[in-house]
Amino acid sequence: MLAVLAPGQGAQKPGMLTPWLDLPGAESFFRWAGAIADADLLTLGTTGDAEAIRDTAVTQPLVVAMSLFVARELGGLPGPVAHSPHTGRDVVITGHSVGELTAAALAGVLSVEAAIALTAVRGRAMARACALTPTGMSAVLGGDPDELEAALQRHGLAAANLNGGGQVVVAGPLDGLAALKAEPPAKARVVPLSVAGAFHTAYMAPAREELDGLVGGLRPADPSRLLLSNADGAAVGSGAEALSRLVSQVTSPVHFDACLTTLRELGVTAAIELPPAGALAGLAKREWKGADVEVLALAGPDDLDRARALIDAARGRPEAEHHPDWRVVVSPVRGTVSPADVPEGTHLPAGTPLGCVRSRREEVNVSAAYDGVLAEWLVYDGDLVDAGDPLARLYPEVPA
Repeated sequence: MLAVLAPGQGAQKPGMLTPWLDLPGAESFFRWAGAIADADLLTLGTTGDAEAIRDTAVTQPLVVAMSLFVARELGGLPGPVAHSPHTGRDVVITGHSVGELTAAALAGVLSVEAAIALTAVRGRAMARACALTPTGMSAVLGGDPDELEAALQRHGLAAANLNGGGQVVVAGPLDGLAALKAEPPAKARVVPLSVAGAFHTAYMAPAREELDGLVGGLRPADPSRLLLSNADGAAVGSGAEALSRLVSQVTSPVHFDACLTTLRELGVTAAIELPPAGALAGLAKREWKGADVEVLALAGPDDLDRARALIDAARGRPEAEHHPDWRVVVSPVRGTVSPADVPEGTHLPAGTPLGCVRSRREEVNVSAAYDGVLAEWLVYDGDLVDAGDPLARLYPEVPA
């Protein structure tokens, strides 16, 4: 089984488009993608310096467009395929953060045009949210998880990306990040990241609201390939669910570690990271150390032949389905939770109300996204929760 990994913001490098422009149609593709994104992606990806490609508003569509172009060049990946979402699949796809929009396009949920356009809106909205409060992110490598959690609470920070391979990216106010670097947990190394703000935290709430207000105009298709979500590493069952998760992930932690665990459980034998490649391939190699999995980072056109060989080897093989033992219902916003009066063990049809979360500005209802059984409440009435915090566990129903 083959995994395709789509990178997110932070993977970009100055001049990263240049080696790909010799491929037929490359220049016109990026001019067209730039027109959709209302940004000069071609110039940004060839002559833009490190500061220019740090700009969230334009970097996100650049990264997604680059991944989609190379996937198209590989052949056979983008767009819907002629089988059902549950049989005959030959590839499993997952992305990291904004890479989830790339993954959604490759799984047939969104068109290439819709993915680039939505990414551009997301990037601009997140850039505006970043400008409201000085915040940032740092990677924490190694150390004891409990000690790190205590340090984050002490400094008003949050775990934004749980990446696997011993890496956690934390986010929050700049003074809190500076304090964490000055006094890191034992055996941990703190590396500040060159990003515009605290992505995947409550600081991005204005961006999430903006996206939530426009995605109703999209008509997503159900995934035609196995598509894993950053929310919990689980397979996404419908286009509507995929779109909902793309919105909620703006303020929720990225659990790429859970995606890597699911890929290992599925028995993946090879993985290809789309450009700008390197970061996710490195995480996968560390997380799967000792496993017989070939991990290929598509660093340049010279790697295309090997990538095509891996795709050809996987094509047509029957693919196991991933049905998680349980799924987590998470809070959509920061606020005070009021769980519904639903006893544990109750069968819940999709859409069953599970309560609400009251923030300072709004009251957001929470419901079951799929048929299942309420396994366990994880909160009590009146608990304060952050966006992305778990509220309940469900045992999903598995089709016969």
